[in-house]
Amino acid sequence: MSLLSADDVELQELARQAILQEYRLPYGETDRRPVDRLEYETPPELLDLVRLAVRVSGMDAGVINIITADQQHQIAAVGVDPAVCSRDDSMCSKVFTSGSITALADASRDPRFADNPFVNGGIANVRSYASVPLITHEGYALGSLCVFSPVVAELDVEQREGLEILARQVVEVLELQFTTRQLVEALEVVRRSNEDLADFAARVSHDLKNPLTAILGYTELGELDTAVESSGPAARYLSIIRGSASRMLATVEDVLEFSRIGGSISRSTVRLSTVMNAVLQDVLPLSSASDAVISVQDAQLQVDRAQVTALLQNLVSNAIKYSTPGAPPRIEVVASVGETQVLRVIDHGKGIDPADRQRVLEPLVRLHRDGDPAGNGIGLATCVRIAAAHEGSISVTGTPGGGTTVVVDLGPAG
Repeated sequence: MSLLSADDVELQELARQAILQEYRLPYGETDRRPVDRLEYETPPELLDLVRLAVRVSGMDAGVINIITADQQHQIAAVGVDPAVCSRDDSMCSKVFTSGSITALADASRDPRFADNPFVNGGIANVRSYASVPLITHEGYALGSLCVFSPVVAELDVEQREGLEILARQVVEVLELQFTTRQLVEALEVVRRSNEDLADFAARVSHDLKNPLTAILGYTELGELDTAVESSGPAARYLSIIRGSASRMLATVEDVLEFSRIGGSISRSTVRLSTVMNAVLQDVLPLSSASDAVISVQDAQLQVDRAQVTALLQNLVSNAIKYSTPGAPPRIEVVASVGETQVLRVIDHGKGIDPADRQRVLEPLVRLHRDGDPAGNGIGLATCVRIAAAHEGSISVTGTPGGGTTVVVDLGPAG
């Protein structure tokens, strides 16, 4: 197994700090001055998840830590007051990039922590300790969900699994908060094309509400499980999760309803490979079922990340759905950047008759061919509106040897 060079480690850390800044989490500097106080408004959902983590683990206290270049920020805390400490003093800074849970019955017996001020009495007297990394869907470590106690205690397998589940929910809340804020900021910056944003909001609504709907669905199944005692602690935990997810869902719906009255795109620098990672996660059930092979030629783009993600989800899904029966779909996503930014989604499937290529870009148009899956004819029309919002356009051509190539002009690169 090869080790990362010092340069690679530094680049990864810089990329991680950029994500913290993008998420509006504490990231080490504000106007080039060190941060010495918390500057983050904690959503009640995060506090609920920390309370659950404390109950599941049986510990005395729990926190959500954000690890910056030189500090640890406790953005949600139960059993202790939230605070900021140096990264050198932080226990979780030693393990938050490990990719897995760290659980110790007695941290004073671990050489990584024996001399730590949170363990040796300098700041606290931590003994039992568990830390779960907070990893985004793109693989960046934001910090940790941490529980601790001055009493020596061992976590069992179910408690460890419970903490890992809660850590994933913390990341879901942070990512939903980030996406919701992007929508609000788009409204504040511009007032263009109410109809365009309404169509986009409908698609984003689907993408935002899916994880929350899944949380609510599994919570309801848990509450119906006869193995869960209605008066026991597990039932209380499920009730708290259901309440938190319901509040987040209501917030998302309110923001999306507001977004329909106006707004526009917000360009930022993104890599096509990063956007496609999210797309591939969304189409995974479809691609796995058909053994689809999807390749990406990477490039750096100046686009509205959320809208281009929705565009590529539509185009890649269509390329899989309309593949040649009996043959695994083969799809290429290619970017070229010159005076304009151009994406090409190339498939080798059924293809579209030249007479229909312009017509399929119109709303509610379906070709009604034998063997085609059901649809509402909105997907490609939504892509046309996203391209137009980027000062570009979409065209459909044939792929040499058979298939369809969708060419998306996303406007100027600068």
